[in-house]
Amino acid sequence: MASGRKNQLTKQIGEYLVAAELCRRGLIATTFTGNVPDFDIIATNEAFETIPIQVKTIRQWYWQLDAKKFITIGIDNGVQRVIDKISLSNPDLVCIFVRLTSQGDDEFYIFRLKDLQEIIFEDYSQYLAKHNGKRPKNENSTHIGISPRLLERFRDNWGLILNQKSTT
Repeated sequence: MASGRKNQLTKQIGEYLVAAELCRRGLIATTFTGNVPDFDIIATNEAFETIPIQVKTIRQWYWQLDAKKFITIGIDNGVQRVIDKISLSNPDLVCIFVRLTSQGDDEFYIFRLKDLQEIIFEDYSQYLAKHNGKRPKNENSTHIGISPRLLERFRDNWGLILNQKSTT
């Protein structure tokens, strides 16, 4: 099991890698080391437009999320069904998921929060359909693991940030 220290290091490495990559691409970027609830980095372009960015980092294979933060799930007698997508407070928030591999070969997946919601909606629905609505270990669990495979079309999608106008 991962220690709190190792988890914190993973989180910080991801944030600093993203900030450094944004700087390489001509933006000023600053991290907040987990002290802001909805984003981890603010990037600023030459026109002084700011872009808040949420960063999630893993060392292994799946980003761990709670699906009910993105979709409404009904549970009746241990059987789950996806009802709808929830209203996101900032659907255009830029998210960068980082997979740490080896130095210089880390993977970056760049997309909007609403893209992640759509992936969760589809993947969770398909999972439930495959299992007749029953979660195998805990029928009340709404956990979902997002694999890099599900995000492949967003890999190195830096243009989303570089071509974007301010979200503030």
